[in-house]
Amino acid sequence: MFALESDDIRKTFGHFTALAGVTLNVERGEFLALFGRNGAGKTTFLKIAATLVRHTHGKLRVEGVDISDEPEKARRYIGFLSHNTYVYRDLNPVENLRFFARLYGLKDPEHRIESLLDRVGLQRRRSDPVRGFSRGLHQRLGIARVMLHDPSLILLDEPYTGLDAHAVETLDQMLDEASAAGKTIILTTHDLEQGLRGATRAAIIDRGKIVFTGAANTAAIREAYASYIRVGVSR
Repeated sequence: MFALESDDIRKTFGHFTALAGVTLNVERGEFLALFGRNGAGKTTFLKIAATLVRHTHGKLRVEGVDISDEPEKARRYIGFLSHNTYVYRDLNPVENLRFFARLYGLKDPEHRIESLLDRVGLQRRRSDPVRGFSRGLHQRLGIARVMLHDPSLILLDEPYTGLDAHAVETLDQMLDEASAAGKTIILTTHDLEQGLRGATRAAIIDRGKIVFTGAANTAAIREAYASYIRVGVSR
């Protein structure tokens, strides 16, 4: 079974076409790096996969669950991190993680919360309201939120944006561990080297369509990406 199956996913915003028919299957345990320029459709596709945005046409399944028919069930499998950390500014880190633990129906989550606060380096700020956090600290808490319910599908939209060096190292380690544990990861970025660091497969999206898929860390992806960038510059 695929962790994610998308069949002809389309999305329009008024007269603007954000996705023009994305068909992409991601096997369980794969680490897919999805490359594309700003506006290519990366974020829209991940938000649809995370059930945060409704698609206009097509079918998308997460762990065999149709996200249109059973979005709440699908969300139990998903961890999503983007520029918006989806944490509450008036709560402290512990309160935030307890809130999300209740949403996911986690029983006795305290040990998990303490472990994650240690991992992301927020123990010393555990009682401080999030509204006083820097962008980097917000992202650290966002990483903890994503991993809290041990999702099988981890969706990361430009996750390194705004991270400090410690948070980058922590995220890399946690992704390595998640990949080794058989989790499925989809990471969007426009940075080729950063995206290929842990990826097993790569894809390029352009103008709302997948224009390349192939194994990561091969000459083919590097050539395809270089060509993609050259064409974009010449437009």
